[in-house]
Amino acid sequence: MIYCRGDVGQSDRRRVIIDQIREHFGRLHLLVNNAGITSPGRLDLLEATEVAFDRVMAVNLQGAFHLTQLAARWMIDQQQLDTEFASSIINISSISAEFASTNRGDYCISWACLSETTKQWAARLADYGIAVYEIRPGIIQTDMTKGVAEKYDKLIAAGLTAERRWGTPADVGKAVAVLARGEFTYATGNTICIDGGLNFKQRL
Repeated sequence: MIYCRGDVGQSDRRRVIIDQIREHFGRLHLLVNNAGITSPGRLDLLEATEVAFDRVMAVNLQGAFHLTQLAARWMIDQQQLDTEFASSIINISSISAEFASTNRGDYCISWACLSETTKQWAARLADYGIAVYEIRPGIIQTDMTKGVAEKYDKLIAAGLTAERRWGTPADVGKAVAVLARGEFTYATGNTICIDGGLNFKQRL
């Protein structure tokens, strides 16, 4: 295992990450686009800044799009050398792709765009046998959600989600593992919600 540190919102750093993996391992079977930042300042839509918008898009959307481009080109090259070579790409988005939060609209928009990006790449890479999926987590216990823990404790207890608990990184990781092992077949381009039923519960 190696750690390739870099800002995926910057073109040169994305290339460094891929180059380091190529140099160390010589192969790439799986790309998981999991980088994401929240909306800086969580400003109302009427007050949101272009700087904040651009930063969120650079990390949450452009980073995933262009890393996928770099990885996919390499995966195709590997497949041409080895017909048994298998690979896949997984985008981690957010339930916010479907819900409006007017104090962090840039955040929601970035994930909605990533959801469409998943479908675009799934269509483009299907002929090469490279499956592309989206995992859409709900309310997950992370450093990013510590500041709103009390708020969501109450909402979850009141029935915000069908499963009345926080999600964990392990919940998301298990879904990634299933996809990475190739156990979820004939389903490229699909979205898997790891949200404890938040999505359908809010539509009842």
